[in-house]
Amino acid sequence: MQLAIVGGGLVGASLALALQAGARARGWRIVLVEPFAPGNAWQPSYDARSSAISYGSRQIFERLGLWPALAERAEAISQIQVSDKGRFGATRLSAEDEGVPALGYVLENAWMGHCLWKALDPEVVEWRCPAEVARLETLDDGYRLHLNDDSSLDCDLAVLADGGRSGLREQLGIAVRHTPYEQCALIANISPAEPHGGQAFERFTEQGPLALLPLPDERCALVWTRPPVDAERLQALPDRAFLGELQQAFGYRLGALRQVGARHVYPLALVEATEQVRPHLVILGNAAHSLHPVAGQGFNLSLRDALALAESLLESTTSPGDFAVLQRYLQRQRQDQALTVGFSDGVTRLFGRGESLLVAGRTLGLLGLDLLPPAKRWFARQAMGLGTRSL
Repeated sequence: MQLAIVGGGLVGASLALALQAGARARGWRIVLVEPFAPGNAWQPSYDARSSAISYGSRQIFERLGLWPALAERAEAISQIQVSDKGRFGATRLSAEDEGVPALGYVLENAWMGHCLWKALDPEVVEWRCPAEVARLETLDDGYRLHLNDDSSLDCDLAVLADGGRSGLREQLGIAVRHTPYEQCALIANISPAEPHGGQAFERFTEQGPLALLPLPDERCALVWTRPPVDAERLQALPDRAFLGELQQAFGYRLGALRQVGARHVYPLALVEATEQVRPHLVILGNAAHSLHPVAGQGFNLSLRDALALAESLLESTTSPGDFAVLQRYLQRQRQDQALTVGFSDGVTRLFGRGESLLVAGRTLGLLGLDLLPPAKRWFARQAMGLGTRSL
């Protein structure tokens, strides 16, 4: 067996799909080890978690043949409004100005997972599910994965895509750079009185940034960044009181906010693994880099990483675990990772603080984006996941 992917979530399943055709041609076997069994049928839910995927990610899914299925539940972002509460600084990015059908899309995670899992060929991709890897043992030519059901499997290449709190990454002694933002993200779905019309909103306030993204069924996905104590207070409020505070922060761009679903709070930090490759090993997804959600870059970067890794493995004539191949993959993605992490972190730090000089600077910056088309186009291309690529 050539490849084991630890974590069958969106990133791990995307890697398996990107490898699938080439693996079939080469006679490779791929095993996905995942603790949560995927459901046989997708069920709609008001409270479904969602992700913003960039236009660049749509292009990747088109290459993988998955976009027609995903598009059935994809809500297009036709315009992004960026504003600073109580100040004149504002800018608008539009798909029409950028010459694309949409700046990005918002998809429910459960729908993406459903489409990905359906697209995987069981003759090439084997599920070990529900199962967890308890321990990784280094072999001369790969790794032995010891599972929690007392079974084990050997592989030429182990890919850890088991999330930002990867216990296996820690077990292998791979350190992380952990930069806390001293903020929490409050996540919920919202129903406004007026149709969102495909508009996404990035609203910056003294307490932290707020994003409202369009969802199917005229819902919106909220990501509201607040200090930890305040995020917990907002989470505990009755619905009416919570909607009142959100309305005050967001305004009436979509009319009255009528309904809020379940609220979840997550501490925020920039987390980067100090190593992403070793012989016969790759760290991928949030296990490699976990970004602030307000810029919407985390999953999109991980998807580009997954595609680049698949291409590097399939272009090689050696074993999938060959260290030189894995180093070439990392070199291939180094610029994209540095630019994307820097963009996400820079936006978070600039717009997540209320000091007067920073506020004045970002107000001028937002005004300048409208006055300087090259700067605005650069910002738009970063948001679309095209910062290091051409259309």
